[in-house]
Amino acid sequence: MSDERRSWLTELLRPRPVSTDRTVTTPADDAVPLPLRVTAGYAWRLLLIAAAAGVFIWLVMLLKLLVIPLMVSILITALLWPAFGWMLRHRFPRWAAIAISLLATAAIVAGLLWLVIWQVRAELPKVQESSAQAFDQFQVWLHEGPLSLSDTQIADYLDQGLAFLNEEAQALWSGALAIGTTVGHVATGALLSLFILICLLADGAGIWRWTLKLFPRDARPAADGAARNGWATIVNYARTQLFVATIDAIGIGLGAFLLQVPLALPVAVLVFLGSFIPIVGAVVTGAVAVFLALVYNGPWIALWMLLVVLAVQQLEGHILQPLLMGSAVKVHPLAVVLVVAGGAMIAGIPGALFAVPLAAFVNVAAVTISSGSWRTGVGPSGDLIWSTVPRQRRGRNQ
Repeated sequence: MSDERRSWLTELLRPRPVSTDRTVTTPADDAVPLPLRVTAGYAWRLLLIAAAAGVFIWLVMLLKLLVIPLMVSILITALLWPAFGWMLRHRFPRWAAIAISLLATAAIVAGLLWLVIWQVRAELPKVQESSAQAFDQFQVWLHEGPLSLSDTQIADYLDQGLAFLNEEAQALWSGALAIGTTVGHVATGALLSLFILICLLADGAGIWRWTLKLFPRDARPAADGAARNGWATIVNYARTQLFVATIDAIGIGLGAFLLQVPLALPVAVLVFLGSFIPIVGAVVTGAVAVFLALVYNGPWIALWMLLVVLAVQQLEGHILQPLLMGSAVKVHPLAVVLVVAGGAMIAGIPGALFAVPLAAFVNVAAVTISSGSWRTGVGPSGDLIWSTVPRQRRGRNQ
């Protein structure tokens, strides 16, 4: 074989780089302005992301009877994790740590329920009497107030209301059946949440290792680092909200008791539960306390109750939380309010409850991956919906 033919075969068989440009262009594309092409590129990508998010939300709503117990179990696990981890570090057997955590939680819940039922039963006659007096005062206001309604007009409005209720009797009956179905769903969800909680406490690390295998091998280190930082954020969120809920419940409940507002203990429990929804929950439950004071104690006591609610929230947020926890929780209020509102619009109360921790987890995981902090194990740095800013400690000689 001649040298020329050998050179030709060598050139023919030499590997060449494969072109990755698969863009098909036409002469008309040159006539489209560059800003419009860039806008169109952003638009179809955003539409694709929105479609994926919509399908995900649809699946969550379809499987809500499974998703809500799972989310409740994860949040309770995060609440119990500091004490549970402390017991494991001090060589408690895992089964003993699980039993202590569950029994202590059950005892606290049972104690709160007993206190609520006890005060409701004790103050029910007084509340009924006060309710009758408030209704009489409301009737007097309708007669003598700016509306100046007569007895005939009031009776007509009552008749219209009764007629409306009769027309909607079928809807009310359907609602009653729905409540019965909801009670069954709640009971089933509670049992499922308890089972998932026990599994997470018993073998949460093993469950995560199995879940991590669903990711591509090259993506597992990044996914593991992002998830661990996200979990640390969830634990910090739960610890912070537990502290906030306790302070708000004690302060507002004590204020209601000293002002002789009826049902002070149920109000305190309601404030405790509502405070797990950041910002919005404390405002709504505090408004309930002010409303009860207005109805049963008059406007001046309601004003004092409002001052108590505002004072407790300011004391908790600006003094007690940084002092006792050693760090100030940095939360962007606008982001929290928008996330809570969006969660409530999508999934009601469960959506409002889980919106902030879920958004904080996604935010921290995304920043961990984008910043590359998963390679070093250092916490992510960036714009976070929920983060902690360590309180500056001065040395003794400074």
